[in-house]
Amino acid sequence: MSQQRYILMSFDVEEFDMPLEYNQNLSIYEQMETGFKGLQATMSVINGTDAQCTFFTTAHFANWFPDSIRQLTRKHEIASHTFYHSQYKTADLLQSRLELENITGQPVYGLRMPRLKKVPVQDVIQAGYSYDSSVNPTWIPGRYNDLSLPRTTYYDQNLLRVPASVSPRMRIPLFWLAFKNMPYSVFKYLAIQALRKDGYLCLYFHPWEFTDIWEFEIPGYAKRWSGEKLQHRLYRLMKDLKAEGDFTTMWQMVSETRSLEARQLASSAASTAKPAKTAPLAK
Repeated sequence: MSQQRYILMSFDVEEFDMPLEYNQNLSIYEQMETGFKGLQATMSVINGTDAQCTFFTTAHFANWFPDSIRQLTRKHEIASHTFYHSQYKTADLLQSRLELENITGQPVYGLRMPRLKKVPVQDVIQAGYSYDSSVNPTWIPGRYNDLSLPRTTYYDQNLLRVPASVSPRMRIPLFWLAFKNMPYSVFKYLAIQALRKDGYLCLYFHPWEFTDIWEFEIPGYAKRWSGEKLQHRLYRLMKDLKAEGDFTTMWQMVSETRSLEARQLASSAASTAKPAKTAPLAK
């Protein structure tokens, strides 16, 4: 490669609440356990590579599994997915960042809103985030139409935005549903096209996709290729992309390419000691 290309693998770590959208009752315990089983499955793939990734984590999930979230910081970036996945108020922007910093003992720079919910940019800036990755610059029927937004990183009222990658010409989305439902060869081709054109590739998934979710009453297109099949597909993708660029965290890329500065924690206190609820996740 004549210049560095950044591969940004990101995962939205959250309570598995999708069945609630389809009127299936699921206790918070079941939501958390499914989310955590997915995180374990995801890490079994990532730990087999040398990739660094970004995990956008709800503070609610992190409070259930603090030891595991702390372990991830040994190699990966923890960013905010707000406080709860199914509820939101403006104060959650700041509170989730502070809670994640308290748990990890590391600064939290990035935000991704659940379901890419649109919130005022000034609210995000005031909550202390350096970048936001809540934009998918394409058209998803019934969800959003962001075809007018830039395809690649841009500033919005002094907030750096890192959109999810789409194909260079037709803006075909390269997010989790495309990865599940496109033929693998087509997804890989479009992903490499975007990487070569833009100099970076921003992909996002959910850990719960990588465990068995067939029992839940959600659309078939959302649970297709779940579990071990999707784990194998992810490993194959990471292996194929490795020849095209370098796996890195989102903060590392934006701090290098946009000269964003690191900051100190608001408090010098280390993360609060909380009981371990999990087996190790990260090497």
